[in-house]
Amino acid sequence: MNLSKQTMSNWTVWSAERYFQPVYDLMKKRQLEAHVNQCDETPLEVIHDDRPAGSKSYMWVHLTGELSPGPKIVVYEYQKTRHSDHPKEYYKDFKGILMTDGLEQYHKLAREQEGITNANCFAHARRHFANAIKAMGKGNGEAVKASVAYKALVRIGAVYDLEGTLKNLSPEARLSERQSSIRPLVEEYFAWIKDIFRQGLVLPKSETAKGLAYSINQEEYLKVFLTDGEVPIDDSASERALRNFTIGRKNWVTINTVRGAQASAVIYSLTETARANNLNVYYYIKHLLTELPRLIYENGSIEQSLLEPFMPWSETLPADCYSKRRK
Repeated sequence: MNLSKQTMSNWTVWSAERYFQPVYDLMKKRQLEAHVNQCDETPLEVIHDDRPAGSKSYMWVHLTGELSPGPKIVVYEYQKTRHSDHPKEYYKDFKGILMTDGLEQYHKLAREQEGITNANCFAHARRHFANAIKAMGKGNGEAVKASVAYKALVRIGAVYDLEGTLKNLSPEARLSERQSSIRPLVEEYFAWIKDIFRQGLVLPKSETAKGLAYSINQEEYLKVFLTDGEVPIDDSASERALRNFTIGRKNWVTINTVRGAQASAVIYSLTETARANNLNVYYYIKHLLTELPRLIYENGSIEQSLLEPFMPWSETLPADCYSKRRK
């Protein structure tokens, strides 16, 4: 059957609003119950959003902590801007630790809302140093190894190497190992960069200087992972969660309407959470579209208690939802 792009788009938006929205709402509720959450955002363009052409919108992603027990949940959220009001509204009922990339909007959230602790990303701490090494080029081996950026990367790399051995431990055991083996390396790293910074050994506006400044300014937040075994060392899980969306964005470039952007957030939430829980996305979505219409009341609502068996982490989903390929 030859279906127009407009027809398929309308069906997709309509399915998201009528069938998938209740599942999305329950996913968000469960995600905010986790002790550790992670967050990031990426720009996109929505053509018809009552603003001048080319205005940036944002797709935010919120997910349960990478190292946290319980179901893996990934929730996307469309917003017109990057304003601090958006995370403030989203996390208004959240109490716990929020791992982010150091954006001021998140620090403001932690300052203004009791019960939220902001943790920052060590991957961002190393990024400026990596950029500095890249700029030096492959033909300058001796100069690279003598550079402050290289020495900083070696120290951060040692922390990551030890952290990588703790992935399969319980949060309690991981915290104990972090305190005994990783904390001394982290403390030595911060003492070293502060000494380098005081000596003025790098150009003020260089990538290396930016790396030093980031670590010094974010020290309190970069050390949060040393105090809780559920907190990851970085926010890479959020960046991975955004990757499929950004790959899609390269193909479709823009979204036509706000309704389309909101529907995309709902559908990406379902599909990425399904993947995170090792489901076959095709059969899972097929299962939802088969069963959910039977649960909807005349006013379009569905009782949340009826949705539990249909969540991506449910242990009662059909076997097809776990199959590796379509039959």
